[in-house]
Amino acid sequence: MMTGKRIRVLVCDDHDVFREGVKSVLAREPDMEVVGEASDGARAVEMARETNPDVVVMDIAMPVMRGFEAARRIRRQEPKVRVLMLTVYDDEELVARCLGAGAAGYVLKDAPLTELVYAVRSVYRNEQYVSPKALRGIVEHYVKGLDQMVTRYDLLSDREREILVMLAEGHSLKDVATRLKLSVKTVDAHKCRLMGKLDLHDRTELIRYAIRKKLIET
Repeated sequence: MMTGKRIRVLVCDDHDVFREGVKSVLAREPDMEVVGEASDGARAVEMARETNPDVVVMDIAMPVMRGFEAARRIRRQEPKVRVLMLTVYDDEELVARCLGAGAAGYVLKDAPLTELVYAVRSVYRNEQYVSPKALRGIVEHYVKGLDQMVTRYDLLSDREREILVMLAEGHSLKDVATRLKLSVKTVDAHKCRLMGKLDLHDRTELIRYAIRKKLIET
């Protein structure tokens, strides 16, 4: 497929071997050009600004910043960039969270390579693409009438999400306040609000929630 202009792709995954494999597959396509790579979410946001890609292919389980948070920030700073999530998770809530963050597509890592290539081209054409296996979960979710894909996590602000992850990773309120250049009182207020929104009652429940929702590595 050649359209004159090649699709500029940024590949973001924390596993070096897998990232190299994706780059190799996409680089072989005559209408695609890999313009950069990143191994964590924060770097992905920086690289999206530096390389001006058309499509960002990104894993969800990224260190430093989760993939869907990186997708949200990329879309805010570069609205024309299309983000395609590439992940092992087919959970319908994660699909909803990623699409809600502005991702244009969602592909599973066990899908055929031809599907990944097709998905990149689809989102580049301003279409949305969701792997059939993941799409089945969404359909079942709607059929069961569960929350209409709106989750408690969606109610959190960006700051609350950031603090949630840091607390779940074991940082104290003072540590979080220092890192974010906020007062301990402000961080504590954010903590109380986010725990109320998520219906969590202590640090143990918060950590379990973060692990279950793939917000932190275990």
